[in-house]
Amino acid sequence: MHNITRLFDFPYYQLEKFNLEKSLVTKYNGNWVATSSKQYVDQANAVSRALLRLGVKPDDKIAIISMSNRTEWNIMDIGILQIGAQNVPIYPTISEDDYAYVLNHSEAKYCFVSCQEVYEKVKSVEAQVPSIKGIYSFDKLSECEHWSKILDLGKDESNQQEVETLKAAVKPENLATLIYTSGTTGRPKGVMLSHNNLVSNALESSKRLPIEDGKTNALSFLPLCHVYERMLIYLYQFRGVSIHYAESLETISENLKETSPYVMTAVPRLLEKVYDKILAKGAELKGIKRKLFFWAVEVGLDYEPYGKNGWWYEQKLSIARKLIFSKWKEGLGGNLGLIASGSAALQPRLARIFNAAEFGLMEGYGLTETSPVVSVNDMRDGGFRIGTVGKPLDRTEVKIADDGEICIKGPQVMMGYYKDPEKTSEVLKDGYFHTGDIGELDSDGFLKITDRKKEMFKTSGGKYVAPQLLENRFKQSRFIEQIMVVGEGEKMPAAIIQPDFQYLHDWAEKHNIVIPENSDIVLNEKVLEKYQKEVDLANEKFAKWEKVKQFRLTPDVWTIADGHLTPTMKLRRKIIKEKYIELYNDIYRP
Repeated sequence: MHNITRLFDFPYYQLEKFNLEKSLVTKYNGNWVATSSKQYVDQANAVSRALLRLGVKPDDKIAIISMSNRTEWNIMDIGILQIGAQNVPIYPTISEDDYAYVLNHSEAKYCFVSCQEVYEKVKSVEAQVPSIKGIYSFDKLSECEHWSKILDLGKDESNQQEVETLKAAVKPENLATLIYTSGTTGRPKGVMLSHNNLVSNALESSKRLPIEDGKTNALSFLPLCHVYERMLIYLYQFRGVSIHYAESLETISENLKETSPYVMTAVPRLLEKVYDKILAKGAELKGIKRKLFFWAVEVGLDYEPYGKNGWWYEQKLSIARKLIFSKWKEGLGGNLGLIASGSAALQPRLARIFNAAEFGLMEGYGLTETSPVVSVNDMRDGGFRIGTVGKPLDRTEVKIADDGEICIKGPQVMMGYYKDPEKTSEVLKDGYFHTGDIGELDSDGFLKITDRKKEMFKTSGGKYVAPQLLENRFKQSRFIEQIMVVGEGEKMPAAIIQPDFQYLHDWAEKHNIVIPENSDIVLNEKVLEKYQKEVDLANEKFAKWEKVKQFRLTPDVWTIADGHLTPTMKLRRKIIKEKYIELYNDIYRP
């Protein structure tokens, strides 16, 4: 059996152990098309042979920029890595300026794009990137070479021996990929991850994944250019999981019904939206059905794992599951039993309700620089605790510094930032990676994240405020889609809020408040009164100096495209503050 020490060992291992008919499944023109383990390996070898014929050498960089997850991504990935070259995945929605920066900084030789939109972006900066020798696309486009040309070029197997020689020369400690983090500030940094960084993380994380080998189905939609989904794809290959790629974020609910997966990964924002949709459906019910629905929600929100709430609660939960939660499951494909959540803090109420409904929602923690998983919850053997990100993985040491910063040592810690020894030495010190997150380990070894070190601020009264804790509590309001707590160096915390406009319009209609435009909403007296009530409610549990004393509503939706959010939906605080500086100044006017 293949010993897995490098990323391209995963598909060979899968072929030997599981030989799946459906290793990777992507939907093209309305049909799900499966690629078997054998085809996956064969096509990856064809890619390797073709790249050699195109003059690609070990340590050359190949960029892949795809709007959606698809089988071609994985075939290219393995084909690139086998010859000792590096795969540089680029997030498709960054600006053209950032495209040029990343392609130049990595000195990419070839670029593989998914579609017309990405092709046009690359084309517009191609003249500024002298290293690029060619562009290929996965979709058939009139003016771009199709990637099948690569497969054709690699059909002739006469140079397979050269591929084998190069493969054998790749060491676990060699660089495998550069992942450019979309940092909330400044230019993207190229995180250097070795084969061993990612392989060790997939194998250690695998121990926390309670699934049946060779018999499980996954739906994948978080971008493969992020390390989180990518590491899981290797893990899935290791466990013989059949991977279905969702067409887009918009089609997830249809794709769930079509593929009935058992496992998927998600980010909290998506789970919040799913939960809000379920609640909205419940609100449409009438009479006893409605009462029953909201009774079940109340039961779910009290959920504690391992029967900690006692016999009487378990009876109620059993009824809620039979009558209400089973319908939620049907709505999400009927088979979903494991959701791994990462990339941002999960609200404890979501962990409670989704686990009450038997979705197996487990929160983990990690960073691009740690390939990514540091710790993760696991339902089995008492390894799950709500409000924590679980226990650290095996071979991973977590140390809490004097100022509360989480520091990591382990095989998953990156090699450093590409061409940037200075920034590398800022975070890799005394053998530990300094995460910039603040947290604590409880007596049982569960890790809890309390805030981003960089995001905590002091008011002018010298009191520390942790904005994420406040924001998470405030986002429990159906009226609040996004919120940023501000107040550094000011006399009190305040908030800039993006309303959930759909919910707000519905509410306004029910209360006979006529509002034609979003910009009229945010100034309406009755609306502001309602928001004040929501703010007062969210403030209740916080200390006097932490409470949000004032707020302003923004008339527009915060998006990745407009720069409010990073590609992983984190707030770009500086940019949001600049965009709404008038609202900010209005709050703090003397």
